[in-house]
Amino acid sequence: MNMQIARILGVISSSRSDRIGLHGMRIAIAIIFLWIGGLKFVPYEADSITPFVANNPVMSLFYEHPDQYAQHLTREGELKPAERAWQTANDTYGFSRGLGIVELTIGFLTLAGLVSPRWGLAGATLAFLTSFVTLSFLVTTPEAWVPALGDAQHGFPYLSGGGRLVIKDVALMAGAWLVFVDSARAVLSHRLAPLLTWEQSGPVPTSSNRSAGQST
Repeated sequence: MNMQIARILGVISSSRSDRIGLHGMRIAIAIIFLWIGGLKFVPYEADSITPFVANNPVMSLFYEHPDQYAQHLTREGELKPAERAWQTANDTYGFSRGLGIVELTIGFLTLAGLVSPRWGLAGATLAFLTSFVTLSFLVTTPEAWVPALGDAQHGFPYLSGGGRLVIKDVALMAGAWLVFVDSARAVLSHRLAPLLTWEQSGPVPTSSNRSAGQST
């Protein structure tokens, strides 16, 4: 192997490179949650997640009329006052704002992992669990798959636009797990560091020990 290539690979495979990659993953996860969480306060984003929420057996409980969502869907960038009024009455925007707060919290906690392992561990845990919820939409949401409108390719495994966005959470799940493991190690090392220092230095002699030693 060329020596120059070997040097480059050596730098890439160093422990410092590992740290850069893990911190980069933290920042990437934080960007996703902070950006998407912020958009949850905008009507078009709240409208776009309606099929996912309305078909989820738990989330749908937060909607007033989850069974009526299909007839009130709009395209991104499209404004229909009547549909906007229905979404308001359905509590679509109230739920979306609550979800946005949760996602922003996850983003900030994950980002805090750069300076605080404990906060980072909490953020990574929530990010990892959130991926399971998102991926469950592939099972509960019909709109995650191409509909049968005449083309031969429809249903499983043909993901729709929404389904293609959801499946990307597989990568987010893997990244969150790496950050979770790294945060857990950091928390444990902080907790064990005083014990290891004590064991290496030995117990501090007390006044009684010193007097006993002098008497002998």
